[in-house]
Amino acid sequence: MGKLYIIGTPIGSIEDITYRAVKTLSEIQLLLCEDTRVTRKLYSHFNIPFPNKVLTYIEPREEKVIPQVLKELEKGTIVGLCSDSGMPCVSDPGYKLICEVLNNGYEIEVIPGCSAVDTALILSGLPTSSFTFKGFPPRKEGECKASLLQEKELPHTLIFFESPYRVSRFLSIALEVLGNRKCAVCFEMTKKFERIHRGYISEVLEKLKSDPLKGEVTVVIAGNHPKFIMPT
Repeated sequence: MGKLYIIGTPIGSIEDITYRAVKTLSEIQLLLCEDTRVTRKLYSHFNIPFPNKVLTYIEPREEKVIPQVLKELEKGTIVGLCSDSGMPCVSDPGYKLICEVLNNGYEIEVIPGCSAVDTALILSGLPTSSFTFKGFPPRKEGECKASLLQEKELPHTLIFFESPYRVSRFLSIALEVLGNRKCAVCFEMTKKFERIHRGYISEVLEKLKSDPLKGEVTVVIAGNHPKFIMPT
């Protein structure tokens, strides 16, 4: 019987991949990935033969690709899913595929790897005992404010993915809705130019004016606790 492997890949430094992930990538017969150029670099770096069967797995193609995957699993094919970086399904496609694979009686196995969520949480210096991952915030200002308002009174640390071109705008909205809390903006984590801006939201906004970010950005904001809110 076929099997689906969910494979974690590095979020930055290629050296963060696990031995188990390399072994699994070398054994799968059908590869599902976001961008073949990105995933091919992993295969090339670790001298792994690239699979003969490869399908691009991105959100617009899910409905088309899932039936093809199920047919392959029925034939006994070993299938692997990976995203360009981090864990599939964490703000990347994969959830619908996993549901269909399980509903059709096939096994899945997760090969854990790096995640920008827990990496940023730890780097932030903010409480780690309880947190809420919100993914990408809504782009429309009204929807973004409404989403943040739901979290305003809660004590959990908040984690967001955001575009470097919208991060200052997002922090300005967060400042208005949540108040001047401690936060961290994590840029290019595990890469050569990793930088972390920590401080109250107003302070970080000032830092971003002189140090605009490019690349992958994860934002961590403290929960509702007096210890992490600037006194008025």
